[in-house]
This record gives sequence, structure tokens and C-alpha cells, in this order.
Amino acid sequence: MLVSMSAALLLGLLIWFLLRIRYLRRADVLLCGVFGFLVARTVAAPLVQALLVGVGSFLGQLRF
Repeated sequence: MLVSMSAALLLGLLIWFLLRIRYLRRADVLLCGVFGFLVARTVAAPLVQALLVGVGSFLGQLRF
């Protein structure tokens, strides 16, 4: 668990840096996918899932 949390943090920082310099390519999509799988295996997974459900329900209630 500790290794996956460290890897998720490292990959998150790398993705943030690539977004900051506006340099994401197709290969970086794989990096983002690996980051998602690593976050899903950490303690943060329930928090991320609750956040996504909350945002989804908020967007679902919007009427245009």
C-alpha cells in the first residue's frame, strides 16, 4: 500500500507538471491511466469516488 501511495503521488506530480507546461501527448494518456489505477488502490479511493459521485449528481441536477 505504501509503494502504491508513493507511486500515485509521484505520478500525480508528474501529470500536474505536464499540464502546467501544456505538454501532454498520447503516451501521457497512458501515464494518466496508470495514475488512475494506482489511486484506485490507495486509501484515497473512497474519497475520490465520493467526490465524483457528488459532482455527477450536481451536474445531473442542472437544468438548461
